[in-house]
Amino acid sequence: MPVTSIPSASDSSSVHVVGGGLAGSEAAWQLAERGHDVVLHEMRPVRGTPAHKTDRLAELVCSNTFKSTETSNAHGLLKAEMGVLASVVLQAAEQARVPGGSALTVDRDAFSRAVHDRLTTHPRITVVREEVTQLTSPCIVATGPLTSDALAATIRQRLGIESLAFYDAIAPIVSHESIDTAKVFRASRYGKETMHGEGGDAGGAYLNCPMSREQYESFIDALRAADQATAHEFDAVPYFEGCMPIEEMARRGRETLRFGPMKPVGLVDPAAGRRPYAVVQLRMEDRSGRMWNLVGFQTRLRYPEQQRIFRTIPGLEHAEFLRLGSVHRNSYLNAPGSLTAHLSLRDHRMVLFAGQLTGVEGYTESTATGLIAAINLSRMLHGLEPTLPPSTTMLGALYRYMREADPRHFQPMNANFGLLDDLPRPERDKQRKRELFAERALSAVRQWSEDLAAVAVR
Repeated sequence: MPVTSIPSASDSSSVHVVGGGLAGSEAAWQLAERGHDVVLHEMRPVRGTPAHKTDRLAELVCSNTFKSTETSNAHGLLKAEMGVLASVVLQAAEQARVPGGSALTVDRDAFSRAVHDRLTTHPRITVVREEVTQLTSPCIVATGPLTSDALAATIRQRLGIESLAFYDAIAPIVSHESIDTAKVFRASRYGKETMHGEGGDAGGAYLNCPMSREQYESFIDALRAADQATAHEFDAVPYFEGCMPIEEMARRGRETLRFGPMKPVGLVDPAAGRRPYAVVQLRMEDRSGRMWNLVGFQTRLRYPEQQRIFRTIPGLEHAEFLRLGSVHRNSYLNAPGSLTAHLSLRDHRMVLFAGQLTGVEGYTESTATGLIAAINLSRMLHGLEPTLPPSTTMLGALYRYMREADPRHFQPMNANFGLLDDLPRPERDKQRKRELFAERALSAVRQWSEDLAAVAVR
């Protein structure tokens, strides 16, 4: 039977944030900067998860990139909007940045330390290491895809529905020293992105492993016949398209990978003087260039199978795998069917949700919901109504999706230009259209930020 009331926190002067990931860390910082005393609850290391390796706040457990910084890219535009709102997570990401072309790629250890140190030294933030199993008010729940079973049960009971779940797959990382550099080439698609700074000479942001048709066909055969790790009770749950395991893509068709993460377009192998039939791209994982991530190679293959099959990739015959791929549970709420427009309980507006738990997908998107949740909880604590950026912004468009999507078919969403309001005048040129989207969005989010500040001053 659903819970009918939510008790107030024992310390009525404090605001509580549950979960010390990207969304929770951002929310705690934003609340503290707005003058609230914050108790940030993080269950690690009292209770671990299948994916985390440290007890630091904002640990990255999947990719080490926040994607593009260009405002003509949807993820870049979202970051630019969050920059206007002084996102602490993005500030830490810039501080920990490693070469990655136009992508905001970070040294994951340096990044988590930067966020962790800022939050744990803030005079208004207290970090409590404990597993939270009940909802209190006022609070922001940002426990992410690895929400504990006890808290997940409480949320399900409260909402009166079963939350949804799927698997995220983590890509392997190899040691640079173990890569046969005679067989790979450094380049970015169409030569657009260059690498400067620590970890290598100027050049393309990626290492590319070229494949002939015969090598590609053999690779596909091996993937399709490979032994997978058992996913137990979640086997039947569909994957989110943005995190599709490499072997699942191979089973969809022999050409699926060649039109996906292994597409050779925009690349020329200097040794052969022509475009490869297929290519595996490696992206720098750390500042010094010692670790390289197999781009788009999320997998649920058993560890021996990963090593056997991935070592058939040209240049990786003797690869040392610093991290093998794995899978972990990812739970999210049916936001349009169960939450308000500002992602709170419908009958208790000061219990808000943020992060991947709300049905956004991606580091930046998760962080963004933590930022907006903090703004709105702060407003409500001051007697003001919650507010959202206009749907001409990527922030506002994401929230609109979570409010207006069909609850019967709701699935996680990344930032993309298809979410935004149409331009007042049609624009045929794709690049120019994105530039106009960005100009309008940044103007709108600056105005929204100014309006927030004006209310706060009064």
